[in-house]
Amino acid sequence: MAEEKRAVKGPHNVILEDRRQLSVSGVSDIDSFDEESVVLFTDMGELTVRGYNLHINKLNVETGELTVEGEIHTLIYTDDQPNKKLFARLFK
Repeated sequence: MAEEKRAVKGPHNVILEDRRQLSVSGVSDIDSFDEESVVLFTDMGELTVRGYNLHINKLNVETGELTVEGEIHTLIYTDDQPNKKLFARLFK
């Protein structure tokens, strides 16, 4: 049986300054973005940032760092693990 390789998780930090500037580390990918939302994948799950006039100022995929500016109203983490378990049981 082939062993499953897991990526080494780096540090994951979220720093929100005055609800205007957000710095996130541990970013692995960005799913989508526009002026009202940014959906990204982190080592700790999917993170959705919502607000107004959002702009990605910095993205470094090598270090996993992201900086977003704008009026930030909501940060939501979504962990896909429970859904995967549910679908695995349904289609077993």
